[in-house]
Parts: sequence; structure tokens; C-alpha cells
Amino acid sequence: MAAGKRLKSGYDLIDRNKAYSVNEASKIIKEAAKAKFDETIEISVSLGVDPRHADQMVRGSVAMPNGTGKTMRVAVFARDAKAEEAKAAGAEFVGAEELAEQIQNGEQGFDRVIASPDMMGVVGRLGKVLGPRGLMPNPKLGTVTPDVAEAVKTAKAGEVQFRVEKAGVIHAGIGKASFDADKIAQNAQAFLDAIQKARPSGAKGTYMKKVTMSSTMGPGIFIDATQIAG
Repeated sequence: MAAGKRLKSGYDLIDRNKAYSVNEASKIIKEAAKAKFDETIEISVSLGVDPRHADQMVRGSVAMPNGTGKTMRVAVFARDAKAEEAKAAGAEFVGAEELAEQIQNGEQGFDRVIASPDMMGVVGRLGKVLGPRGLMPNPKLGTVTPDVAEAVKTAKAGEVQFRVEKAGVIHAGIGKASFDADKIAQNAQAFLDAIQKARPSGAKGTYMKKVTMSSTMGPGIFIDATQIAG
């Protein structure tokens, strides 16, 4: 089925003027995902914040109850015993100065970067490389931690990190179309609950303005944000 026909058949399943519950949207998205690959389930949330102000920044992480369906490749900055713990936990890249050099030279085969606190002097030099990709380790996200092994396990189990963009929007992949509709809904609800809990002190008025769910090739479905937003 051509991409255009797939999208049209997906839109035939929805009322574009209606806001659906998470459960309803998950069932429709599951039914509409007809691509030959396992499409990613994506959520986009438009927030009533201006992230240029520190008291309106929204960021955090949440463990998906059913994982994300994505293989997470992890890089860890650690030495000695901590490095061995990271390797044992399944980290694909582990090291110190030599790992920093690899990354400076273009290595990009990882989706998460974790560091033990004593390594931040080394990691700090990579800000211009890791920062734009949203990969800079941060204590608030649990990626700067003395327990690197636990952080690796958490990342590989399906933790999703989120951070609001300049336009006040958060995007994230929260599962795969091959998941049962109930599991898609559980992951979506967990993600939206985490966004709600991360509401910053400076947010005024309507916090969750618009929520959309879709699969990679499928139609966007509006979610009833009043069911989530407080």
C-alpha cells in the first residue's frame, strides 16, 4: 500500500474534529499502522510554557511500563570498578579520555550517555557535541550518578527522557505498533502523567494545550488533554 493510501485509510478511521481518550487513540493507531516495518508510536505535547525562562523549563524521564521496543545503546564515562560495572550491565561504550576522543572523532553509535560524578571534567569538554543531541549527562535525569550499572539497566529497560523544545513542544517515541493496544495506552498514560508531574512553577493558565499521538506513517490523533491536565 502506497504511503498516501495508507494515510488516507488511517484518516478514514478517525473524526478529525474529535479529541479521543488515550485508550481509544491507542486502538485506532494500532489498527491504522500498516507499514511493512514496525512503526514507532509517537506523542507530541504542546505546552503552555516558554522554556526561555528557567522557571518554565520542562524536562525529566519516565520508565515505560512495557519498554519502548527500541534497542538502547549506552555510552558510560567511568573508570576502574565503575567501568567494569557498566560493562557488566550491558553498556556498549565504556571509557574515560579515550571514549571522549572517540566521540570527538565522530562516534555516534549510542542513544544515551551516562557518567559517574568524577568524570564530569572529561564529559564537560563534549558539550558542543553531546548538547545539541540532547545527550549531555545530567544529575536531574539520573545520568550523572555513582550507580552507573543501575542507570544502564534503567536505560535499557525502556526509560524515555523528555525536554521541552523552544516552541514549547515535547516529542517522544513511547512504543511500537507491534505492541498490544493496551500496552500502547499504558505507555502513553505513563508518559503524559510524567509530563503533568513535571509542570514547572512558572507555568500559568492551560499547561497541556494540545496532545497528539500517531504511528510513524499514520495519522495524528488528538488526545483529550482535559483527562490528563490538572
